[in-house]
Amino acid sequence: MPTVLVTGSNRGIGLEFCRQYAEAGWKVLACCRRPEQASNLRGLATEWPSVSIHQLEVENFDQIDALAHALASEPIDVLINNAGVYGGSSQNILGTLDYDLWARVLKINTQAPVKMTEAFLPHVLRSQRKLVLAITSLMGSMGDNSSGGAILYRTSKAALNAAMKSIAIDLKPRGIGVLILHPGWVKTDMGGSNAPTSPAESVAGLRRVIEDFKPGDSGRFLDFRGRELPW
Repeated sequence: MPTVLVTGSNRGIGLEFCRQYAEAGWKVLACCRRPEQASNLRGLATEWPSVSIHQLEVENFDQIDALAHALASEPIDVLINNAGVYGGSSQNILGTLDYDLWARVLKINTQAPVKMTEAFLPHVLRSQRKLVLAITSLMGSMGDNSSGGAILYRTSKAALNAAMKSIAIDLKPRGIGVLILHPGWVKTDMGGSNAPTSPAESVAGLRRVIEDFKPGDSGRFLDFRGRELPW
């Protein structure tokens, strides 16, 4: 039974990843900040015994190390770095930026996926599929940015893209693949109700990209339909 680890698994895209992988017969390591409040995730774990829930605050790097130690015996075929934050609405006008919040957004959206990859590298190396995912955003693309604004979020995702591109190159000799994936504009708490794509559609597309992965794909920036995106 292959194993997937998902951060930010209590809602939206993360929860849908857990649902679809459980239904496909995978072992699912579902990580979230407050398991006691994650009623939908707990319901999924009741329905599918292959789903286990693990408390994890990704901005707490000691917790990441502790969870990696606790799961030391687990090979992880696909590591999905999904947890992220937007950073609020005051991101557009110079003079109103919250720099402490910006630092937190960078830690959660950029540094935490790198730390997760570092901490769980031995687990991925022991697996069959050996794949690391970063769920990013087209808003991290400088080539696509024609509207400005969203400085905290855009910079965190642009930095994530750059970091994971480097990691893809660094890990290629060890047989680990890295995908940098844009899930689309999705109907979630972050994406809002006007988004055109459902979590189920997005995750189904992302899983097709994962299943079709070839070593030459490592380090590519793709959307949930498998289309190349501009950096």
